[in-house]
Amino acid sequence: MNARSAVLARGLALAAMLCAAPLTQAAADLAELLKQTESGAAAGAALAAERAAKYQAASAAEQDKLLKEAQAARAAAEAASKAALERYNANELKLAELAKRFKEAQSALGLGEVFGLARQVAGDTAPLLTQSMTTAQLAGDDRAAALRTLASADEAPGAKDLERLWTEMLREMTLAAQVARFTAPVAQPNGGQSPQEVVRVGVFTATSGPDYLSFSPELGTFVRLARQPPAALRDIASRLAAARDGHVEAAVDPARGALLSLYVERPNWAERVHLGGEVTYVILVVGALGLLLWALQFVYLLVVRIGVWSQLRNLDKLSKSNPLGRVLLAFRGDAATIEQDADVAELRISEAVLREVPKLERFQAFLRLAVAAGPLLGLIGTVIGMIITFQAITESGSSDPKLMANGIGQAMIATVAGLGIAIPLLFGNAILSTLSRAVVQVLDEQSTGLLAETLERKRGA
Repeated sequence: MNARSAVLARGLALAAMLCAAPLTQAAADLAELLKQTESGAAAGAALAAERAAKYQAASAAEQDKLLKEAQAARAAAEAASKAALERYNANELKLAELAKRFKEAQSALGLGEVFGLARQVAGDTAPLLTQSMTTAQLAGDDRAAALRTLASADEAPGAKDLERLWTEMLREMTLAAQVARFTAPVAQPNGGQSPQEVVRVGVFTATSGPDYLSFSPELGTFVRLARQPPAALRDIASRLAAARDGHVEAAVDPARGALLSLYVERPNWAERVHLGGEVTYVILVVGALGLLLWALQFVYLLVVRIGVWSQLRNLDKLSKSNPLGRVLLAFRGDAATIEQDADVAELRISEAVLREVPKLERFQAFLRLAVAAGPLLGLIGTVIGMIITFQAITESGSSDPKLMANGIGQAMIATVAGLGIAIPLLFGNAILSTLSRAVVQVLDEQSTGLLAETLERKRGA
């Protein structure tokens, strides 16, 4: 009797578990699923205990009846499970047969290649749409997600999927050919955002007033460039923002913002000089000083040359305001003794000319020194830059150009700066030399001519 009771108890427990109500909804997470599982197990155990107690309290005839009912329920459940398994296997075979027939139909109609091509085009188009500036204009329309779903789908695309692919490609081509004006959030370099009026030139350039923008696929919006291009390009952007009709000039980046981003990162002259190091500052100081001295002497020689030309037109009235007048006034030969004092007069004239020469050739020695020192200072900067480059290679253990950019930049900038001051000062010194030699030649000619004329008059008398 006890054995029959144990068998009956196990049967009742099995029936209780099979007949337990299923979970009515999916668990939100694993914790909820665990909670529901524990609750179901507790309910099943309680039901099994209740039935076992009922079985123990029943008479022998009633126990036999309950045992037979439990065994019948178990047999019915096993039969239902077997029938369901057979239907599942039959359905699997039917699905495999239908899939085979579908693939054969696709091959016969050539749809496999068409669908494969559609998936490939969708996969190639999705990233282009994500990176396109038109995405900011179509805010809220996640068109790229639909194409990514189509590209990764296992089943054959439907008519709506193919129509969506064609529609998105046509819309992108249409928008890319337009110059559009719309309001969109623009992120600032400091991290804030504000809605601004944006002018989009195709998918190449976007501006907001005088500012140029770049499109951020991660944010899905425009970002104001931290460094803006020169004033000329910003003026073009301002005119484009103010235009409402007609034709205006616009800057177009064929690389969709990549070239503009590289262009604005180019260092200006001050940054280049700073990159060149201390040697570059020394070179520029020497060049600036040489240019200043050249300008002063050039103006002086022009004034002197104008005074000498004026004196040549009026030799009867000598003036001390110009070198020629001062040289001719220095000639004080006595007409009665001019032949005897000819050597003395010539020396006096030569003395007067030599007195004017230092003023006429002033600063030329320094300019020649600057011309020679410029390339040498540039060479020093080049050597220092190469030392920095080799040090970077040694410290990093690699020849990455980004690591060597500082040293190479300093080397090249110093060389350019040295040549940049040497070449202009070389031409400037040649100009000063020409002007001074011309004035000295006039002084020599006029003084020698005056001495010769005086001697001829003396002999003729």
